[in-house]
Parts: sequence; C-alpha cells; structure tokens
Amino acid sequence: MMVELVNVYKRLGGRNILNGLSVSIDRGETLVIVGPSGTGKSVTLNHIIGLMAPDRGSIRVMGREVPELSARELREYRSKVGMLFQSGALLGWMTVYDNIALPLRERFRMPEGKIREKVGEILAFLNMTDSAEKFPNEISGGMQKRAGLARAVVCDPEIMLYDEPTSGLDPVMSRKIDALIVSLQKRFGMTSVVVTHDLCSAFGIADRIAMLSGGQVVEFGTPEQFKNSKNELVREFIHAQFSIHIQTGG
Repeated sequence: MMVELVNVYKRLGGRNILNGLSVSIDRGETLVIVGPSGTGKSVTLNHIIGLMAPDRGSIRVMGREVPELSARELREYRSKVGMLFQSGALLGWMTVYDNIALPLRERFRMPEGKIREKVGEILAFLNMTDSAEKFPNEISGGMQKRAGLARAVVCDPEIMLYDEPTSGLDPVMSRKIDALIVSLQKRFGMTSVVVTHDLCSAFGIADRIAMLSGGQVVEFGTPEQFKNSKNELVREFIHAQFSIHIQTGG
C-alpha cells in the first residue's frame, strides 16, 4: 500500500471536516477524490503532504506515519511528493523555465547543466519548449497549469497530488490536461491522487474513484462501478453535474 488513511478526523473552524475518513491507494494507482464542496477533499491532500496533522487517525505514506515525522524527515518526504496547486502557483517574476527549475536549484542544489537537461526534457514532453522564456502572465491559463505540472514532476516524485487540475479551464483544455496526467502516470509510474469536481475528468483518468460526503468516503470503486452505483448520493452527484453540462452546453 502506497498511501493509507485510517479513521482520520479533522475539525476546522468549529466544524468536523474529516469525520472518520478511511481510504487506501496502491502503488502506481490514480485515485480521484470527488464530492460536493466542503466535504474535505483538499483537506485530505493537505494531510497526505503533511501540511495538516489529523486530530486523530493514521496517515501512512510509503510505510511511514506522516504526522510523526521530524522536520528533517518531513522535508525529505516532501521531496518525493509533487503537488499541482489549483492556481498553478507560478512565481510571476520568473520565466516558465526558471519556475520549473526552482525546486532543482533550491531543494536539490543540482548543477545548471543537469538542470537544463531535466527542464528541457519535461518542457519537450509537455510541448512547452516555445514558452520557456515567457513569464506566467504571457501564457494562457491552460499553459500555466502545464507549467505548474512541469515544476511538480521535474523532481521525479513518487507521488503526485493534484488539487482541481482542470478548474477554470474550458472543456477542450481540460481534456488536454487529463491526457497529460495520464501520460505522466504512464511514463513515470507515479502514484497519483487527484481532487476534482469534474466527473468527465474523473472518469477519464481514474483507476478508482472515492466520493466524500460529510468527511467520509461514501463510495469507492472503479469508474464503471461508480457510474453504476446505487448509492443515492452518488446518483444525485452524477445527475446534477451532467444535467448542468447539458443545460449550459458544457
């Protein structure tokens, strides 16, 4: 088991966000976490990467209990985890190339020749070579997401975390980001955890889907099992999203 959360509780702002959440993720698997807003999806990612500690429960990743890691051990652990933030989180005063190179320079102190090789490789893989010397405000939202993705994977992480990777993108660009996530997983064999509201994305990239409601997992299975679920919460979630798509032409 690569990632395992067991009976995790977290209370924030006087409200139970995670309420006995349990989920497991196999090595090399892509797990997609879906559910209504406020059900603890992003909070779950923050626990996996160690930005939050549970009030109680176990968070075991790569055989280690994350909340028990020392500061040094946590830095070492995070060097093996890549994260794509919802905004892309690029530094506006740096070029795309320098944004991607940043973790190689600061975290790994890598020689510039090796940095050029690694950054060039990932830029070519993501079809971004022409954008290398541009600044974030000079490229589209979709290309900013690609650049954020490149920065997250340039360090060869064992685990990739994605927080709403298609948020704010049109359907065409969203599917391109989905294709990149699948391509990266196949190429690097990473274990991936994706938080999204986008069921089209979830069905296209997931090995398994976990739906959260009330801070707990209420459905867990393959995309096909999810589509055929008899759980009323799942049926309502699927119907609401796809009826909105039909009404808006999305």
